[in-house]
Amino acid sequence: MAASDSTSVEAAPNLVAAVSESRQWDRIAQMARLGGFTDADGHHGVNRAALTKLDRDSRRLLLSWALPLGLKPSVDVLGNLFLRHEGTEPGAAAVMAGSHMDSQPNGGRFDGIWGVLAALEAVQAIREAGMATKRPIEIVAWTNEEGGRFAPGCMGSMAWSGHRPPDTWNDTRDGDGIRFGDELAALLAAEADIPRRPLGIVEGPRPFAYVEPHIEQGPLLESEGLDIGVVTGIQGSRWFLVEIEGKTDHAGTAPLSLRRDAVQDMVRVINALNALMADPTDVLRFTVGRIEVGPNSSNTVADRARFTIDFRHPDPAVLLPKGDAIEATVQAALTTCRATVTERFHALPARFDAMVQDTIEAAARSQGLTTRRMPSGAFHDAQFLVPVCPTGMIFIPSRGGVSHHPAEYSTPAQVANGARVLAQVLATLANR
Repeated sequence: MAASDSTSVEAAPNLVAAVSESRQWDRIAQMARLGGFTDADGHHGVNRAALTKLDRDSRRLLLSWALPLGLKPSVDVLGNLFLRHEGTEPGAAAVMAGSHMDSQPNGGRFDGIWGVLAALEAVQAIREAGMATKRPIEIVAWTNEEGGRFAPGCMGSMAWSGHRPPDTWNDTRDGDGIRFGDELAALLAAEADIPRRPLGIVEGPRPFAYVEPHIEQGPLLESEGLDIGVVTGIQGSRWFLVEIEGKTDHAGTAPLSLRRDAVQDMVRVINALNALMADPTDVLRFTVGRIEVGPNSSNTVADRARFTIDFRHPDPAVLLPKGDAIEATVQAALTTCRATVTERFHALPARFDAMVQDTIEAAARSQGLTTRRMPSGAFHDAQFLVPVCPTGMIFIPSRGGVSHHPAEYSTPAQVANGARVLAQVLATLANR
């Protein structure tokens, strides 16, 4: 559909009315109990790391809602979980929608999981409204989007799209030394009752389109009083791990001039990286998010230090050269120690499909909702679908722009608006 045609799309009253605000809100609340906690300020957060028992429990809860609706489940070798609504045209390429179910360690109740539940609500509304769709619709819950337990994130969608081989991360370990491959095998064993499916476009057909609903994780929609964000694309991301090796000494006896202090060199390296990443326009995003020191004793000179780098920018002309300069910057800043720099994640900026953007905007406006076209600063599984099929994202407002924190919040009306727009978008795409 061309942009000029998409503006004439009218709301389907039966479909919009079939989306239940209370049902979706109740499901969000039930999911939030799996890994739920209350912080010191009274905010209700979630810690549901990928491939844990809590993650497996959340998938079973999702199935408990989907199976009675007649949706057909399947799972691939990366643990990506699919729920299929059949279409009327045999062999037609599917329309996909969803997000992820894992959370950050100190996460909120909406990031990721709302996208899966919105897709379920949208498909349930399509079925309850008695709408037939030519194309099948598949709800997807991607494996390990967050990367909080096993880095990098988006493993499931990267393998599904052919961006990386499926065995790439088998030996990746979490903070307790547990292998990703072992935990994935445990998940697949626990879900042996669910039919297996081919791994994405590596082994199966391409979908017709993919739409990912998500909370904005930023303040723009709320600050401008808008209902729906029509996402235009995602900025590029590069993740690195820096490991510095020094020598352990006694803090009271070893002269400073003879030390190989990993922490002191780490400080020098981070200062040099801050200088490399300086951006007066404040567009570039550079974060040292995790630091580990050994032996981690107050009266011992550290012999090792490890830290992560999360570097993002919407322009590949900045993302590529500055990312490539990280290792040389690290090595030049060292004084007495040695360092190894490993790039763990690399995704170029993604541009979403104009047809999908137009369809989202038309659906929102036909329902009387206000919209804004906007990029995403956070990465999402959707960026790995861009080379595969027409792809887009729907944002809803986030209170205060807060995310990856227990204070993360969107209202029942906001999540219902998002599900209603998604339902109309899926019905439109699935009948194209």
